Amino acid sequence: MNDTTTMQTDLDRLAERVEKAATSVQQLREDRARLGLENETLTRRIAELEQKLQGQDPAAMLDELNVLKREQRDWQTERRDVASRIETLVRKLERIEA
Repeated sequence: MNDTTTMQTDLDRLAERVEKAATSVQQLREDRARLGLENETLTRRIAELEQKLQGQDPAAMLDELNVLKREQRDWQTERRDVASRIETLVRKLERIEA
């Protein structure tokens, strides 16, 4: 009876381990499927972005962006200068009219 009980306990442990292994395998399969879908999505997005950037050199785009920023600063400076001149002229006109 003792051998039967021991054998039953060993079989129960083995059954638990097999069930845990089966659960783990199922979870891994689900994870693999999910990751496969994510991989397909990301691959498709990369292809779309590459197509949008096709023929555009990132270094050249950065250079162009820097040039545009510099031009923007120049225009802002010129705008402030013109506003200052207009204010000066308005003050002079007010003194003349007074």
